[in-house]
Amino acid sequence: MERLGKQSPATKLTGAQKKQLAELDSVYSAKIAEREIFLQGQMAKAAETGDWEAMQQLEKQIASEKKTLQAELEEKKEKVRQRGA
Repeated sequence: MERLGKQSPATKLTGAQKKQLAELDSVYSAKIAEREIFLQGQMAKAAETGDWEAMQQLEKQIASEKKTLQAELEEKKEKVRQRGA
């Protein structure tokens, strides 16, 4: 534990930074939910028609878009953290 603190000391976040991080979490949670709902609707349509290949593709798309949005969120959060350092 002590070595970890020496390698990358914890930075104190200001109230404004905490607020920005919470706002980013909120915005990106909404974006992810929006995409999941839309794509799940598309999956339901594909299921009705029996297009299993399209369903698999949509499942992959959901995972891919979720991963992309989460990476984008972490990148923006890191920028907020760096501004305070």
